[in-house]
Amino acid sequence: MSELKQREGVLVRPEQRLSRAQVELIDGVSRELLEDPGILCYNRRAVELFDRAGARIEDAGDCKRIRISSELVDRALASAPSRIVLGARDPEQRLILDADEPRVRFGSGSETNFWLDVNLEGEAPRFRRIPGNIELLRQAAHLCDNLENLDFFIRCVNIQEEGVTAENKDVNKFLASLNNIGKHVQAGLTSLPALDQVMRLGQIVAGGEQAFAENPVLSFITCVIKSPFQMVDDTAETMIEIARRRVPVVISSCPMGGATGPFDEFGMVAQINAELLAGVTLNQLACAGAPVLYGAVPVRTRLDNLNDLYGAPEFVHYNLDCAQMARHYRLPCYSTAGVGDTAEPGIQATAEKLTTLLTVPRNGAQYIHYAFGLLDRTNVFCPEQAVMDDAHIGIVKRILRDSPVTPARRDSVVSMIREVMDSPHKTYIYNLPLPTEDDQVYVRYPLEHEDGGALRAAQERLREIMERPRNQLPKEIVGRLRQEISGILPETLD
Repeated sequence: MSELKQREGVLVRPEQRLSRAQVELIDGVSRELLEDPGILCYNRRAVELFDRAGARIEDAGDCKRIRISSELVDRALASAPSRIVLGARDPEQRLILDADEPRVRFGSGSETNFWLDVNLEGEAPRFRRIPGNIELLRQAAHLCDNLENLDFFIRCVNIQEEGVTAENKDVNKFLASLNNIGKHVQAGLTSLPALDQVMRLGQIVAGGEQAFAENPVLSFITCVIKSPFQMVDDTAETMIEIARRRVPVVISSCPMGGATGPFDEFGMVAQINAELLAGVTLNQLACAGAPVLYGAVPVRTRLDNLNDLYGAPEFVHYNLDCAQMARHYRLPCYSTAGVGDTAEPGIQATAEKLTTLLTVPRNGAQYIHYAFGLLDRTNVFCPEQAVMDDAHIGIVKRILRDSPVTPARRDSVVSMIREVMDSPHKTYIYNLPLPTEDDQVYVRYPLEHEDGGALRAAQERLREIMERPRNQLPKEIVGRLRQEISGILPETLD
C-alpha cells in the first residue's frame, strides 16, 4: 500500500496541546462515561450487537441504555484499521490515511441548501442565494476538480429540485459529483435502500467490485450519535450496513458547546471522544476490520442566538484535542477547519477561516473538511469564496511544511553563502538560478487584482475554471450506468 500513488497533502510535525497525562485523563473519563451514563440507543440491531458482545443492556423507556465496558472498546480499537485508502477516479488523486502519519489533506463539505451568487457590477457587491440543484452540484464538483489545494470532495450543494426524491437522491448526488471530478467523493446517505445502488455505481466507475475494494472512489459519513450520548435509529442502521460492505465510513459526532455538549474544553472533549468510541465500537461489532474514521466535529454555541459558532478560539482547542485523541487510538482523523460564520465573503470570513486553518491542521488530522467555500456557518456555498479559500490553503500548506534543515544540505548551503560573499555585489539574486515552478517559493499573494480586491480576482478565476472542459466519465461507463442504475435523472449526466 505504501507504493500507491496518492495526493501529497502536507506532512506536519504534530503540535501536542495535551500532555500524555491529559490524554490518559480524557481517555479514562470517556470510558467511565460509556459505562455511566452509557449510551441511549434507539436501534434494535445495534442493541443486539452490543448485547452479543457482552455489553450491559438496560431498559430506558422507549429505548435501551447500553453500558459499554473498556474491554469492549479495546477490542474494537484493536480491530479497527489504522490505515485506510480513499480512492479516486484518477488513482493518483487517491488518499492514504495513516493514523501514524500526520499527513494533512483539505476538502469541501456540508450539504448546504444555498449557492451564493456574487454580482460585482455597480458600486457595491450584491449577493443572492440560489437554492441548490443538480447543475449547481455539478458546477461545484467541476470547480473543486480544478482547485489545486483541494484534496477531496464532500458534496457541498443540496439537490432539491422537482424530480429529486428520497429514493433517487443518493444516486444522483453521488453521480453528479463523480461525473465531474477525479478526486475522492464522499457524502452522507439519505436513504438506506439506495446503498446498494450507490455501491454498484461506485463499482462501475472504479472498474469492478475488486477494483472498487482496492480503490473505493466514494465513501460515506454517518452521524451515528446525537449528542449527548444518544445512538440514532436510522443512521445506526445505515452505518451497520456500510460497515458490513467494508466501505470507508466516517463516524461523525457534532456536539455544540453550551447546548448539546459542555462549554468546558475538558468536558467537551471527554464527551465527544466517548461518543466516537461508541460509534467506532458499533462499527467494528458490525464488521471487524471495516475502515472507519474518527469524525470529530465539535463546535461552540453562540450565546445570543444559540447558533453554532466556528470562528471561536474554543473551537480550535476542541479540534486540536480531538485530533490528538484520534492519534492516541491510532485511528485516522476527520476534523474541521475553514468555516466562516458571516454570511458574505470579506474580511470577517477571511479572519474566521484563517483562525482555524492556521491552527487546527498543526495537530496532524489526516482529513480536514468544511475548508472550501462555506459561509453563514455551513448554510451557504460561495464559489468565489472557495477560490479564495484555495489560495489561502495553499499559503497554509507552505506554512505547515516541515523545516528543510537537514545534514544532506549542509555543504550546498555553505557553498551558496561563500559564493555570494566572493561576488562583488554580495546579493543572492544575481548569481543564483531563479526559482522554477517546482520550487517551493512564495512569489506573491495569488489573488491580486488591479481593479479591485481578492473577491474580483477570485470571480475572474472562477469564470476561467468554469469555461474549462469538465472531467467527465467515459461514454462507455455512462452507458453502463444508464442501463444498470435506476433513478438517474437526465440532468445528472446530460
